[in-house]
Amino acid sequence: MNNTTSGKSNVPAIVVMFALFFMIAFVTNLAGSMGVIVTNQFGASKALSQLGTLANFIAYACMGIPAGIILKRKGYKFTSRAAVIVGLVGVAIQFLSGYIGSFAVYVTGAFVAGFSMCMLNIVVNPMLNTLGGGGNKGNQLIQWGGSCNSIGGTLAPIFVGWLVGGSIADASVSKAAPVMIIAMSIFAIAFVVISLTNIPEPHMETPEEKAARLSGTVVKDKHSALSFRHFVLGAVAIFFYVGIEVGIPNTANVYFSGLDWVGPAITGTFIGAYWFCMLIGRLVGGAVGSKFSSKSMLLVTSLAAIVFILCAMFIPESVTVTLGSNVVPISLAFLVLCGLCTSVMWGSIFNLSVEGLGKYTAAASGIFMTLVCGGGIIPFLQNLLADTVGSMNSYWLIILCLAYLLFYAVSGSKNVNKDIPVE
Repeated sequence: MNNTTSGKSNVPAIVVMFALFFMIAFVTNLAGSMGVIVTNQFGASKALSQLGTLANFIAYACMGIPAGIILKRKGYKFTSRAAVIVGLVGVAIQFLSGYIGSFAVYVTGAFVAGFSMCMLNIVVNPMLNTLGGGGNKGNQLIQWGGSCNSIGGTLAPIFVGWLVGGSIADASVSKAAPVMIIAMSIFAIAFVVISLTNIPEPHMETPEEKAARLSGTVVKDKHSALSFRHFVLGAVAIFFYVGIEVGIPNTANVYFSGLDWVGPAITGTFIGAYWFCMLIGRLVGGAVGSKFSSKSMLLVTSLAAIVFILCAMFIPESVTVTLGSNVVPISLAFLVLCGLCTSVMWGSIFNLSVEGLGKYTAAASGIFMTLVCGGGIIPFLQNLLADTVGSMNSYWLIILCLAYLLFYAVSGSKNVNKDIPVE
C-alpha cells in the first residue's frame, strides 16, 4: 500500500497536521477577538474593528495561488515550516502594535499572520484528505483535525476576554500580550517538531515535471481545477462559509461586549463557547463521518444554522437567563449554538469540492484558499450593516450565505465533469 494511505507510518504526520489545525484557529480567532480591543484603544467603529480580521483573510486572496505553487514545487514540509516562521513574525508585529500604539501596525501584523494561516490551510486540508484515502474517510480525518482547530478557536477569545476584564473601557492590545506570547512560543515549537517529522509528499512535482518546467517544455494542460463545475461552486461556498463561521461570533463579540450589563469577559466566554460547540460538532462529525455523506451533513447543518440565527434575531434581548451572578441574553446563546452547525461545514465542502480532481488537487487547494478571504470580507460587510441597521439585523447577510450552502449541498456539489482525465 502507498505510504500516503498506510496505517501507523502516517501517525506522526497526522499529529503534526492536527497541531497546525490548532494554530490556524488560535491565531485567526486572536484577530477576531482583538476587535473588542481596537474599538476602545483606537476608537474604531464596528466595521473598522473588523479590519484585523479583514487583513488576516485578505492575505488568503493574495497568497492562495502562490502558496499552492509553493506546495507543488517544494512540498508539504517546506511549506509548513515557512508558514510557521511567517506566523511567528505576524503575531510579533501585532504584539509590538500595543506598545507602539499604532492601529496600522496592528493591521499589518494581522495581514502578515494571514499569509501564514493561508499556507497552513493549504498544507493540512489536502494532506489529511489524502492520508484518510479521500471520500468519507478523508472527510472523517478532516473532521478530527477540525476538532483540534476548534480547541484553538475556543481558547483565543476566552483568554482575550478575561485578560481585558469586565469593562470594554479597560481594553488595550498590551493586555492581550500573554496570548500573543503563547502563540509565538507554539509557532517556535511547531517549527522544530515539523523539522523532525517525516511528512509524505504525495502531490510534489516529480523530477521529470521539474526538468520540463525549468527547460520550458511543459505541455500546457487544457484542463484545470477550474474546469470542474462542482469545484468552482465549492470554492464560492467556502467564501460564504468562512464568512459565516467568523461573522457570527465576531459581530456578536463586538455587540454584546459593548452592552454594560454583559461586558467583554462574559461575552468572550460565550464566544469561546461558540468555538467549543464547533469542537463538539467536529468530534461528533469525526465519529460519524464515515457513515454519513458530506452532502447530507452540509444540508442538515445549514438548515439548523438558519433556524438558530432566526431565533437569535427575533427573540428580544430582554429575554435572558441567569448564570450565577451574570445575566445573559438568550439571543447570544442561540448564536453560540450555531457553532454546532458550522463545525462540520468546512470538511464537508472541501471534501465535496476536491472529490474526483486527482492531479488537480494541489492547485485546487491554492484556489480554494484564495476564496477563504470571505472570512474577512463577510464580517466586514456585516459590521458595515451593523453600523447602519443594527447588529442583530445584520445577520440577514449570514442567512443569505447559508442559503447558498443549501444550494451547494442539494445540487451544486455534483461532479458533472467526470469525462476529464485526472491521472
